[in-house]
Amino acid sequence: MSIFPSRRRRPQPRSTGELLSQFTDLDGIPITPPTTEPDQPIEQAGRRSGGRQRVNQATAPVQGPREPGRGWAAVDASRRAPVYRATTAEVGGLFPLLASNGVPAIGARLGYDTQSGGAFYVHPTEWVLRQMVTNPNMVVFGEPGRGKSSTVVAVMLRMMLFGVRSLISGDVKGEYTPLLRSLGITPIALGRGSPHRLNALDLGPIRTRWSSWGVERQREELTGITARWTRLLTALAEAQGYDPTVTDELVLSTVLTRLVGAADGYTELRPITIPQVVAHLAEPADDLWRELRFADRRQFLDHTRPITDALSNLVVGPLSGLFDEPTNFDLDWDAPVQSMDLSLLRSRGDQAIAVALTCLGSWSSMITDLQDDGDVRIVVRDEVWRQMRLGLRAVQAVDSDLRLSRAERKIQLLVMHKPSDLLSVGAAGSQEVSIAKDLLALCSTRILLGQSTRVGDELADELGLSEREQAVITGWAMEGQGRALWKLENRPGMKIQTVLSATERAIFDTNAGLRSAVTDQPDGGASPRPRLVAVPTADQAAADSAEADHALAAAGDLARRNGARR
Repeated sequence: MSIFPSRRRRPQPRSTGELLSQFTDLDGIPITPPTTEPDQPIEQAGRRSGGRQRVNQATAPVQGPREPGRGWAAVDASRRAPVYRATTAEVGGLFPLLASNGVPAIGARLGYDTQSGGAFYVHPTEWVLRQMVTNPNMVVFGEPGRGKSSTVVAVMLRMMLFGVRSLISGDVKGEYTPLLRSLGITPIALGRGSPHRLNALDLGPIRTRWSSWGVERQREELTGITARWTRLLTALAEAQGYDPTVTDELVLSTVLTRLVGAADGYTELRPITIPQVVAHLAEPADDLWRELRFADRRQFLDHTRPITDALSNLVVGPLSGLFDEPTNFDLDWDAPVQSMDLSLLRSRGDQAIAVALTCLGSWSSMITDLQDDGDVRIVVRDEVWRQMRLGLRAVQAVDSDLRLSRAERKIQLLVMHKPSDLLSVGAAGSQEVSIAKDLLALCSTRILLGQSTRVGDELADELGLSEREQAVITGWAMEGQGRALWKLENRPGMKIQTVLSATERAIFDTNAGLRSAVTDQPDGGASPRPRLVAVPTADQAAADSAEADHALAAAGDLARRNGARR
């Protein structure tokens, strides 16, 4: 009897064929390992090799199968697994984890696609060149607090690395001012207590470039600027409740041409202001009313009295002193971003802000039209519905800018809360509402942040969203800031999470004032309540954060170099 306990006998290992036969029955899999000789039994081969059976028996020649198009392979892979043939659309449905978002990896890296897990890049002009969209314009919808401003600022900041400058054509709430100050740029503030004045009829860079142009170029530029001024003045008159006629437009165009000095042989342009236009309408010269084919001076005064009074309200009304005096500041158009801060105008009412937005829109359009060849500029129109409430001509001005964006190398970026903002620009069924609703078709890129169910229904109707896309807006996008459904025309929507670096979060924090007011309250020594935020994976967050900080530093260096050069 042995003093050692008996050992349990180990089972014999299963052969390769037995293992494979229990897990698969693919054609071509040998259920028994091949023998070394055709007629030799497996048992004899095992005894000859020392009783041990080789597992990885070759099933193909060393050089692989000698067939056209097969190439070299150590094993015949086509016999070990089935081969499927399908289109990329079908493969994307069968293997969704292998499908990308379809956006090329070029431009500003904004965040990541939560469906594919890949990085998401933004470059509207490149999308046009690749025929992914028909125009570079963008529109942003989202409830307050969902991350509209931070998304817009992130796009502007990171596109600076690709030579794209930005212009905020009217910062109603002053949300973009921290970004400019962080880049060493002083924004232009208009309103209560500010010494800045912006002439709505300012010549801008035209005056300095005028002498270097030929006669034909001078005539072309002068025709364009007088037409822009005429549209601006008629839109401002319409905002006062008067609907200008074609005769009024002819009168304004003639007066502007005379005041600017074009009638003197195009020698040198003179700066003009709205009070000068009002003075020429109220006290017309004899040759003016004769040139315009009025019977006498009295007929001219009677016909132009309504538009004269409407423009006079801009001189003595709530906007007096803002747009009726010569411009007293120099705007650095070589800076990576510029802004018009209108937050000081809020005390003067919504109409004052709307008129200011209209003046700034016309002025900035004239300035950007003269940009150097090859330059691309983002024009941000925050709360554009305020401007369009002024009347039909204000709506037509926005519509014209959107239609010409591709030819003028601009990226118009509209920021709104909900689609019903466009319905408030006029009466139901009016021409203003019809044009305003068509503006969405002129913005190929739609950025849809979190919305309530009612607004989600509106977006679904206006943009033709599917039920799944609508559920993303009202569900997933409402669970965190910076979440949005990016929809490029008729392409399927993409669930994009914008990622901000720590530096960007500090600059873009629109709740800083509210948070400081809450934390300043005495709480008996209690520590601040921690906030739970949704964050991406560590690798994605680190990559996006590093790129965002790099963009901020590069933009700051560009602004400082421009300042030193000047």
